[in-house]
Amino acid sequence: MIKILHTADVHLDSPLRSLALRNSDLRDAVAAASRSAFRGLVDFAISEQLSAVLISGDLFDGKERSARTGAFLMAELDRLGDAGIKVFYIKGNHDAENPITGALDLPAQVHAFDARGGMVPLTDDIVIHGVSFADRHAPDSLLPRFKPPVPGVVNIAMLHSSLGGAAGHDIYAPCSLADLAGMGFDYWALGHIHKRQVHSAAPWIVMPGTPQGRDIGESGPKSATLLTIDQGQIDISEVPSSVVEFAQSELDVTETESDEALRGLLKSHLSAMRNQIAAPIGVIRLILTGTPKRHWQILRDRDVWIEQVNELAQATGDLWIDKLLFDLPPPDATEGASGAADELATIMATIRGEPGFAALARDEVETVLQELPVTLRDRLLPDEAARDAMVDKLTKAGADVVLAQMKGAGH
Repeated sequence: MIKILHTADVHLDSPLRSLALRNSDLRDAVAAASRSAFRGLVDFAISEQLSAVLISGDLFDGKERSARTGAFLMAELDRLGDAGIKVFYIKGNHDAENPITGALDLPAQVHAFDARGGMVPLTDDIVIHGVSFADRHAPDSLLPRFKPPVPGVVNIAMLHSSLGGAAGHDIYAPCSLADLAGMGFDYWALGHIHKRQVHSAAPWIVMPGTPQGRDIGESGPKSATLLTIDQGQIDISEVPSSVVEFAQSELDVTETESDEALRGLLKSHLSAMRNQIAAPIGVIRLILTGTPKRHWQILRDRDVWIEQVNELAQATGDLWIDKLLFDLPPPDATEGASGAADELATIMATIRGEPGFAALARDEVETVLQELPVTLRDRLLPDEAARDAMVDKLTKAGADVVLAQMKGAGH
């Protein structure tokens, strides 16, 4: 019986992608999460006495050069080598542009496939095939570079590919599932898409997903894939790998009629979420929904509730709040406007729609953005439409704050 671990998209030392991680302890934990997850997989491989680890691309992250990253990786690969575990590695689009990948003298038990493709026997009965990216862009299929499967043995092929495309991922080395199935390999060890998916069991076509989510957009538990090969038959299972798990949840607060009731509901909900998260650390984005009678009082005290939710989350044990959002439409939104507050709301809505005010607001946003690094600024607001949407969101939020102060007064 042979056991092999398949992972991909480790993105060692990937930079933080959330502006909300202001707590220094949380920020440090998330910053180290990709390393910790990889170290955990190495621990698993050694404890389970695996025969090999497959890394199907994007071990590194982008163009960042870091001697510390290289030193960390070499130490972990040495641990695998000392345990007699072989490593097979293909370069993905991020690896191809990272200067570290060409500077490291990898240990002897690590085989890094090049862009020409090749095959290497793991045992007399198992052969590993792989093709690396030559550079960041691979607009064409890499399948023609694979050598034919070896007859009479288990053939495992490693490929970094977007397949037919996926939301949030660029198109790289495209191919179809039918293309892969027709190649004659027994197991396709894929990489590139960060969400786990088993596309086929005959042959096995497996995208393991990233072993560690990097922000709320990569929520849920993450894992690697364990192959168990016995008498030519392959079975697979998941190996949990997340050190930090991101999650998003909505909580209907319609029935809460007092601060005490809202606190109790929040405490219960956060405790349930902590129990659902298997990783040592949980980071959640919580959205309050519904139409509570105390709508304006809750919005008036939103800063207080943000602090209370942070405290309640941490009291449950290693649970942190990424953001607390208030999706609470006014209970009287469909009724006729009355009173000074409603009249003010109408005036503010009119002002927000005036071209002069919109231009002034855009200038203010641009001034703040100039203080940010260019890469971060471009990610936040890639075009004018995104900028205008942010301006509209900010001005509406400001108007809601004013209304909450007025309508929530005296309660």
